[in-house]
Amino acid sequence: MEYEFNLKFKLASGDNDHDAIMQRLGEAGCTDALVGFGVPGYVGLDFVREASSAEDAIVSAARDAQAALPGSQLVETGPDFVGLTDVADLLEMSRQNMRKLFVGNEAFPAPVHGGTSSVWHLAHVLVFLKERKYEITPAVLDVAVTTMHVNLSKEKTLMDRKLEERVQRLFA
Repeated sequence: MEYEFNLKFKLASGDNDHDAIMQRLGEAGCTDALVGFGVPGYVGLDFVREASSAEDAIVSAARDAQAALPGSQLVETGPDFVGLTDVADLLEMSRQNMRKLFVGNEAFPAPVHGGTSSVWHLAHVLVFLKERKYEITPAVLDVAVTTMHVNLSKEKTLMDRKLEERVQRLFA
């Protein structure tokens, strides 16, 4: 099955030769990615990868990209962090319809970041919509769940263990 997702990397200091990066990515097996260099010092890779699962696709792509980008740091996997407009676009519905679902429903998932521009984990919103009989493609949901888990796992490695234990008790 084909899985569509993206990986964003912070490049190692001095690794700014785009042609060399492109060549290394191709040699490492990332020929199924569209490469973008929008922000200096970063590279974005939009993959369409064939694999037996979303997890296999994303993990293999991240491993291939890291082999090609020595010293780089994975910043984010996506799609994961989204606004209502992003979800509406993904599901080909109007932004207004998506907003009605959010405003008019107490069961709508809580955002990861609230404020003028709220942000959600895409996986939580897709599960909410699927429970309400919206058609969600299994591959899209699998990718959203996997990218969320990769991002959470990456961030968890940065946590102080004692603080983590105290925070976990808040949710027990």
